[in-house]
Amino acid sequence: MSVAASISSIATFHFPNCRRCCLRSSKIPLPSLSLRLRIMSQFSSSATSPSPSSSNTAAVEAKKPAKLPWLIVGLGNPGKKYSSTRHNVGFEMVDAIAEAEGISLSSVSFKALLGKGFIGDAPVIFAKPQTYMNKSGESVGAIVSYYKIPLQQVLVVFDDLDLPFAKLRLLPKGGHGGQNGMRSIIDHFKGSRDFPRLRIGIGRPPGKMDPANFVLRPFTKQEREELNFTFQHGVDAVRILLLEGFNKAATFVNTVKPLEHCG
Repeated sequence: MSVAASISSIATFHFPNCRRCCLRSSKIPLPSLSLRLRIMSQFSSSATSPSPSSSNTAAVEAKKPAKLPWLIVGLGNPGKKYSSTRHNVGFEMVDAIAEAEGISLSSVSFKALLGKGFIGDAPVIFAKPQTYMNKSGESVGAIVSYYKIPLQQVLVVFDDLDLPFAKLRLLPKGGHGGQNGMRSIIDHFKGSRDFPRLRIGIGRPPGKMDPANFVLRPFTKQEREELNFTFQHGVDAVRILLLEGFNKAATFVNTVKPLEHCG
């Protein structure tokens, strides 16, 4: 019904059930044309113009885009043959962080074991590529592309022969350092090295042992005890990284010894 028709119907009253008026209908004279036009304009503006509060709310919501997740990748090789070896310490660190945050890596997608959740209010995706180390970039590149994750929010955790055993080093960017998993990831990032990485020292091979054989050796009992301290520092470091920023996390990691003995 048009606004004009609405006004006309309001101005005409019928009393079909009233004895006095059952034989006739009473009509009240319509308002002047100028008054009707003013009323119509008021109806029209109130129907089409949003209230200030609703428009302000919409503007605030538009200014608050959804947070993009962090991607935390642990490098390693799938299968029992490689489980608990030095080359898989990246897998173990990611497992430790995810477990501490109550996140299960139970889904398989993008050639990786994935787990999604939050650390504080920061959304996070944990990933353990199942492509074997040398092809890790196939998995990581696909995840980053699908979720549109900025590279500065991709943390790669991996073993490093050049760091003393159980020592952590958090860096904002860098090369692959001869680590084939990192080499593959950089290739799939179109050569970009501008993403943070958490390196875990596994030490140098003894004597003239081939490094390729050394990285596939399991840890000793004593080394395993030291690694437990390292994993706990990694858990704390990632929380600081996601909630307080890279600089604070780097200070924490790079100035704290991973192994602390009680007297």
